[in-house]
Amino acid sequence: MRDIKQLCDQVRQTAYDIHVYHGHGHLEKVYENALAHRLRKAGLDVKQQQPIKVYDEDGTLIGDYFADLLVENMLIVELKTAKTLAKEHEAQILGYLKSAHLEHGLLINFGSYKFEIRKFVWSEHRGKRGSGLIFRLLSGVCALFAVSG
Repeated sequence: MRDIKQLCDQVRQTAYDIHVYHGHGHLEKVYENALAHRLRKAGLDVKQQQPIKVYDEDGTLIGDYFADLLVENMLIVELKTAKTLAKEHEAQILGYLKSAHLEHGLLINFGSYKFEIRKFVWSEHRGKRGSGLIFRLLSGVCALFAVSG
């Protein structure tokens, strides 16, 4: 099993390289294809628009969504082309992680001249109030490293 920290670092660096090469201004699909292409070239298993089932608390299937990228079956990557990342984007990836029963996700914005990336960790064992603070702290730290790296 691949180390999640190394995997996140590799995706972050690859996304940053794409941002440097292509800049901002393209449609989200262009960045999705570029990131999937480069990660596959690096030997990673990458699924684009991977369907994820959403269940209610009693187990009833209530719908599904499509993750932009699922890397190595353990990391959801949600891509944006917005002026800046917003709280709605954070809520979206946290919902995706919870629904998919996965712990790790990256939220990447290619729409700004400044590269933005945030890492999120979802845990079923944490209470809702405490976990929100941890998510924000993790994402803030990751964003600082991404800009300086």
